[in-house]
Amino acid sequence: MIGRFAPSTTGEAHPGTLLAALLAWLDARSRDGQILLRLEDLDVTRTKPAWSHQLRDALAWLGLDWDEVAVQSQRVALYNAALDALAAAGRLYPCSCSRSTRVGGRRAPDGGWAYENTCRGRPLADWRDSAEPLRVQLPDDRIELVDDGGEDLSQTPARDMGDPIVRRRDGVIAYQLAVVVDDGAARITDIVRGRDIAPSTATQILLQRLLGLPTPRYRHHFLLLEPGGPKLAKLHGSHPFTLLASHYTGPQLCGALATLANLGTGDCTPRELLADFDWARVRRTDVAWT
Repeated sequence: MIGRFAPSTTGEAHPGTLLAALLAWLDARSRDGQILLRLEDLDVTRTKPAWSHQLRDALAWLGLDWDEVAVQSQRVALYNAALDALAAAGRLYPCSCSRSTRVGGRRAPDGGWAYENTCRGRPLADWRDSAEPLRVQLPDDRIELVDDGGEDLSQTPARDMGDPIVRRRDGVIAYQLAVVVDDGAARITDIVRGRDIAPSTATQILLQRLLGLPTPRYRHHFLLLEPGGPKLAKLHGSHPFTLLASHYTGPQLCGALATLANLGTGDCTPRELLADFDWARVRRTDVAWT
């Protein structure tokens, strides 16, 4: 069993980041599995090396350890090889549509606007020379999937979400492709992540199939929310780690997260939670961080 925690390094860690790390770590360690940390730093317009360093420090402060640490920006050759494979299969095409052209159209399962595959069939000579975003033409297959937590993730992604962008206009490899390639390269068998990512799962399974990669098991957990608002996010500067560390010790914050997850009360370390860890105890509904 090999699990992973794969945060983006686009801001300071916040309680939602640390909750996701804790649950992924507990899942792997409770089954005597391996767990790796993957720093998702491909978006050069938003990432900073300082946030990567701080994230690793925050996870260690909480009491988490890793069998391996991977950095996305060091794996570009793998993504290029995947694009080569998709191009050779005739699956890549350039897209001239803007995000604004989808507004007011059909809603996708993630709450955004579905892409209507408008540019399918446009020719592509060499993907490296494209000045436009690149999409991959998905098979029109339906994915029937219930994750390990009982959440129905069934979709026909090509219709429900639309063909995904795999390389942005600025040349940055997009999330949907990077996560599939990374998980395949690391031989990930089990993925634990927040339920906000759940609507992307079916799309990622089709990309795995196109690239000849195995499909891991999935589990999507509850989210920490802003009081009366959306989920905690680095974009909003939600309870940054520098503020958390000034108000909590590592065991105090671990205890606060464990309490919200229904895994215990009082100060604790992640290792002290292992003996009684059971997904049946973990809360299912989202909860506000106050």
